[in-house]
Amino acid sequence: MRLNKTVSTNIVLSVDSLPHNVINTPIATATEISMNYLQKLIPDEVLLKICHYVRPKDLCRLACTCKRIYEICEDNKLWERLHRQIYTLDYPLQKTKNNLYEVVSLISGPGRPETYWKKFFPLLYGAHHVSKDQQLSRQLQHLGRKCYGSIEEALNNKAPIILVHSGTYEESVEVNHQVTIIGTGIPGTPSETCITNTSKTIFRFGPQAAKSIIAFLSISILRDEASSSVGYCLDVGQDSSPIIQNCHITSKSTCVAAVHVHGPGSSPKVVRCKISECNNVGLYIHDGAQGVFEDNEISSNRLAGVWVKTQANPIMKRNEICHGKDAGFFIFDGGMGYYEENNVHSNRIAGIEVRSEANPTVVRCHIHHGFTGGIYVHDSGRGEFLCNQIHSNTFAGVWVTSGSNPTIKDNNIYHGEQGGIYVFGEGRGLIENNDIYGNALAGIQIRSNSNPIVRKNRIHHGKHGGIYIHECGMGLIEDNEIYGNTLAGIWITTGSAPILRLNRIHSGKQVGVYFYDKGCGTLENNEIYNHKYSGIQIRSGSSPVIRKNKIWGGKNGGVLIYNGGLGILEDNEIFDNAMAGVWIKTESNPILRRNKIHDGHEGGICIFNNGKGLLEDNDIFRNALTGVLISSQSFPVLRRNRIFQGGAAGIEITNGAGGVLERNEIFNNKFDGICLATGVEPKLIDNNCHDNKEELSEAIEEGKCLYQVSGNACYPMHDFYKCVTCSSTENLAICVNCIKKCHQGHEVQFVRHDRFFCDCGAGTTPNCCQLVPSSQSPTRDVTNNNNTQQHQNKNNNNTTNNSNRKRKSATSSRTRTTRTLKRNKVASTTTSNTSTNSASASNNSSTSTRSKTRNQRRNASQLDNENQQLEQSLSVEGN
Repeated sequence: MRLNKTVSTNIVLSVDSLPHNVINTPIATATEISMNYLQKLIPDEVLLKICHYVRPKDLCRLACTCKRIYEICEDNKLWERLHRQIYTLDYPLQKTKNNLYEVVSLISGPGRPETYWKKFFPLLYGAHHVSKDQQLSRQLQHLGRKCYGSIEEALNNKAPIILVHSGTYEESVEVNHQVTIIGTGIPGTPSETCITNTSKTIFRFGPQAAKSIIAFLSISILRDEASSSVGYCLDVGQDSSPIIQNCHITSKSTCVAAVHVHGPGSSPKVVRCKISECNNVGLYIHDGAQGVFEDNEISSNRLAGVWVKTQANPIMKRNEICHGKDAGFFIFDGGMGYYEENNVHSNRIAGIEVRSEANPTVVRCHIHHGFTGGIYVHDSGRGEFLCNQIHSNTFAGVWVTSGSNPTIKDNNIYHGEQGGIYVFGEGRGLIENNDIYGNALAGIQIRSNSNPIVRKNRIHHGKHGGIYIHECGMGLIEDNEIYGNTLAGIWITTGSAPILRLNRIHSGKQVGVYFYDKGCGTLENNEIYNHKYSGIQIRSGSSPVIRKNKIWGGKNGGVLIYNGGLGILEDNEIFDNAMAGVWIKTESNPILRRNKIHDGHEGGICIFNNGKGLLEDNDIFRNALTGVLISSQSFPVLRRNRIFQGGAAGIEITNGAGGVLERNEIFNNKFDGICLATGVEPKLIDNNCHDNKEELSEAIEEGKCLYQVSGNACYPMHDFYKCVTCSSTENLAICVNCIKKCHQGHEVQFVRHDRFFCDCGAGTTPNCCQLVPSSQSPTRDVTNNNNTQQHQNKNNNNTTNNSNRKRKSATSSRTRTTRTLKRNKVASTTTSNTSTNSASASNNSSTSTRSKTRNQRRNASQLDNENQQLEQSLSVEGN
């Protein structure tokens, strides 16, 4: 129907149909009445009803007749009806600058409907239609639309746009010219447009397909029990670049994948598609193919979500790859690609697997909750993994093995149910500037001849150790911060030999660096501080080189070497540790050169239980107790050391120990320079003891109790006695001045010359010490309150308990008497104690228990507990 400005004069109007004002006007011609009625007087509802029967193109012509008709033809409901009638779309579509079709939002602003229906109506007006609904086909043909029964038929007629209406179509087509195929239903809903086949590829794109578009379709290969299904849902070949958008794709085919992209020049764009529940791989890209894959969901496939191989180089952004029965991304045989902001989770194998010279770039991806690992690089795989979030995976967050050499940089790797990064089987790689924390096992584990570079990482608050290197592992560990881990900051064991340089290892809940079972390596220029146990432990044949480190703030000691430990410690600064700066025990034999060991809360170096070692050119100063203590059958060599400003003697040797002391300078210590207990005969050569304060000798000359000099934390070496009258046991030691003053007239016995503090002055004997003021005796008040009862019963339980409590605060291998070497040559004075030695020889068997001092018993007990806890932690050391 066509309307012109001149309306036919044959129109007959009933007087009853005219408005009242027209009837009362002067008589007019029929032509005038007709024109006034159509242009001005007919109601809008009648005009709108008439327009419903007008074809879209004629409707546009009608809108040109007058202003009123134009306004009627612009009605939003009118174009919405035409949209639904012709396109059978429940929504208008628009085409973006990226050549993508998008559903238009019908609401713009707070409740204001826009006239998008007319605006976007021309977009699909030239489309050819495919429908199996005969009634719809006739209706479309009546409206002048071309309509076919299949997509193949429409393609054969060179249709530029094909609109496929709701329904199920069995198709197998080759696209050889540029075409747009759009489904009218939303995939996954009852009104979807479903394209299926049972045995053949559904869409195959050739070189002439160019920028063809497939949109809003459900594409599926169905299982055919009678014959095997071998087709692809989509097959994009060489020099083809179609756009696939907003499709649901699934395949039960035995073919390798649902979507197959291959060949040089193959570069599709796949956007907002769902590729799921496929019998094999979801998306397979190979043989130099490229393409852009954005905002897709690839899920629940039987094999990997995506395969990339043989120089394929896709761009994949913002995809969700999840719930696969294999890996999320499997990149192999030289595959490449750029992977950004993908969400990869809940896959049975690794989230991303890289092997066989593959070299992808993975940036800002979220890789989590994998049923094995997060990223698995093996068999000479490479790749860059940058700024990713890798967490909550069942195994290690990143695995590197079999000669692989990836770059792992700027990632957050956390809360793994095993370790953070696991490098094994001759793996390499650069691991740099990652934040690795909260993992159940080691933050980084290196084993079996692997040799990575680990640089500038933060490895902290792990439930296991920080870095664990074992089974001949190597690596350069440089400029990392390792702190707050439950076990050792770094473990090195079983022949491993890494280089650790410029690291800060601190605030651990056990040891800082732990070498055991022949662990080796080099520690250089590290800061190791504030650990619950020692800063460094070396045991079981381990022999590291420890050079130019700062080791301080250990709650036990600075360095503990035990159970046959070896090693070279050179040019280190070891200070401010709660116990000895260096402990050497149980057959250990290290070399210490040019170290500064100072300001310890106890001694400088403690060597006991058959410890050995070469101590050469060290500065040992300002320690609270003895500079070097040698005890219990230990025989080290001390050469050219400077030992000064100590809070007790410079060197003390006790309990059957010996050694060689050669050309040492010992000066300005609180007590004497070198103190030797009864029976000790070290080799002394040209030592220089000078300007020591000799406060012990002065106290004896002044008649003081030695407790006034030592307190209960220091054990000066001098003659000590026991009072048989006050105690029948050998657990109480009494200094010479208390014997003369406080125990005058009692039955007393000389014990030996060794290390001790005076129990009389400490208030643990029945008699009150007459030499120590009550303010200096820690148990004097208790003693005074029970004085009468103590005199009546020497074995009173309260006194015994006090004695036992004092004994627990001491260590087990120090002894309690002192023999002083004056400032002159030490060798000339060693014979002056012969009479003392022979006088005490008869008492040696009865005083062996007494010679083990209290403070060392406490320290040794702490070390034993520490070692036992470390042994227990070995049972869970590996991934």
